[in-house]
Amino acid sequence: MRKLRVYLDTSVIGGCFDEEFRDESRKLFECIRVGIYQGLISSTTLTELEPAPDEVRNLLEDYDDDQIERLPESPLVPELASKYLEAGSLPASSKDDATHIAFATVFQADVLVSWNFKHIVNFARIEEFNKVNRREGYEHIEIRSPKDLIYGKEEEGI
Repeated sequence: MRKLRVYLDTSVIGGCFDEEFRDESRKLFECIRVGIYQGLISSTTLTELEPAPDEVRNLLEDYDDDQIERLPESPLVPELASKYLEAGSLPASSKDDATHIAFATVFQADVLVSWNFKHIVNFARIEEFNKVNRREGYEHIEIRSPKDLIYGKEEEGI
């Protein structure tokens, strides 16, 4: 059975150290560790992690490339991110959020996972992202919180 490819934005990594999001974020990372999911991150994620506390930055060191793949750069990513901003799917100040969505879309992640309910995990915005994706010839992008991916995994020891 093919593993779901899940794009992790920075909020999920930081969520491992946030009281409100810790349990679900850590369970998602355990699902990645044991091979239930294939994690994906981008240069945007890594850049956003640079000013983070050491414990947040160092979390990824515990995972190899088979568990969390670092996506390559592509000129399609900033082009698509700009389309989201031009369409008003996100405010101009949310370029990094648009770039996360574009990375997940261009590299065909099965799901983009985030705790950012204002700009990413937001029903109306997801509809807008997918309108742009259809217009630009991309597949539908599924966007969820970690909670959606971890429930039901208790039977698997997670």
